[in-house]
Amino acid sequence: MVQAAELPRNETGIATVISVLKQQLGDRLQTGQSIREQHAHTTTWIDNQPPDAVVFPQSAQEVSDIVKICATHDVPVIPFGTGTSLEGHVNAPAGGICMDLMQMNKVVAVHASDLSCVVQPGVTREDINTHLRDQGLFFPIDPGANASLGGMAATGASGTNAVRYGTMKDNVLALEAVMADGRVIRTAQRAKKTSAGYDLTRLLVGSEGTLGVITEITLRLQGIPEAISSARCSFPSVDAACQATMQVIQYGIPVARIELLDELQVKAVNAYSKLDLPEEPLLLLEFHGSEAGVAEQAEMFGAIAEEHGGSGYVFTTVAEERTKLWQARHDGYWASLQLRPGAQGISTDVCVPISRLADCVNAARERLDADGLMSPIVGHVGDGNFHCLLLIDENDQEEMDKAAAFVSWLSELAISMDGTCTGEHGIGQGKMPYLRKELGEATDFMQAIKIALDPQGILNPGKVV
Repeated sequence: MVQAAELPRNETGIATVISVLKQQLGDRLQTGQSIREQHAHTTTWIDNQPPDAVVFPQSAQEVSDIVKICATHDVPVIPFGTGTSLEGHVNAPAGGICMDLMQMNKVVAVHASDLSCVVQPGVTREDINTHLRDQGLFFPIDPGANASLGGMAATGASGTNAVRYGTMKDNVLALEAVMADGRVIRTAQRAKKTSAGYDLTRLLVGSEGTLGVITEITLRLQGIPEAISSARCSFPSVDAACQATMQVIQYGIPVARIELLDELQVKAVNAYSKLDLPEEPLLLLEFHGSEAGVAEQAEMFGAIAEEHGGSGYVFTTVAEERTKLWQARHDGYWASLQLRPGAQGISTDVCVPISRLADCVNAARERLDADGLMSPIVGHVGDGNFHCLLLIDENDQEEMDKAAAFVSWLSELAISMDGTCTGEHGIGQGKMPYLRKELGEATDFMQAIKIALDPQGILNPGKVV
């Protein structure tokens, strides 16, 4: 495990806040060791830093009251959704109060004619799409895990559909949030666009709980397409698959998803999901539109794939076949862990301009092989984002050191290619060393915003800046 920095603790303030909140919330405040550890980070190689108590608010007013009490006594507040983030976002390096928002799980309103809805932060992406299905609508952001929409907004989540539908930043119209002094604000109205003042919505989206606690989200929705077609195609090399991807994007083919699995990832998926895909680099695609439109898109991709040595090209509109294929892709993390039972999975998350994608992926594979590290590569390559999942024996210090050096090297390589150290996972604790390398003096202005909005530093301290 990687040791995360500890921050000074306010023992007196923490004890006072727990006592006050216990009187107000009763059993909705928990201090047991196991529940506190569950609400610190468990999906990363960063050490678990539990809060001193976990609270379960049920309304924005309760969130406001809790934040006001914590502000009065200078006690940290750490917002928590489903806990599926990967960079130590929900650790409590200074202790304090974890605010689990999953009991705030109502779909407040669906405005079908406006293609929007209003939800509380504990609603998950699967919840909202189940709720919307009979209205012919869906919410397209799909990070893989069944994450909460509040957490997805807080981390600026993305996923397999981003190449067509964008990220959370593109799909959040407005937020309600509790600020560091306990005041409840609304960042915008429901209109599709606005020029009214500073864009506080996009300031809070991706701020990782360091600027405010999100209590309500207004989301942009999409109509369920008339036709959906999925396709797969194998390639002789990762470079050939990346070159085909770049050509698809440059030609403007409106693919909804285009995912890369290298040969090791395909091997893992075959074993875990009982498939028989050729164990070569693979592209998985999905096309949305009219029946004629998706057929045309699939045909155009087939021609591009052939130019780059693609083989075994198959596409289907059969829902069961599509679901099976994409479920296997979403199970890729668990499939990868089976390649080395007992290993710790360490996920990287770089994103580069599409023209540099092949260079970056190839360099990553060469470095992994040279270092003797086992790691499948998978990515949302339509927007230049890919992940290496290093499978490491955490009891082998030499392996841990190699893994840490690789993560650092890859982040810096992406930055050197005009890319980013994180395409969708966020900064949290794990990526803090690279933020200044990527953005330079802009981080000083981020710190100024943090100080202005949270002068006591109580909102998710020790993250981002």
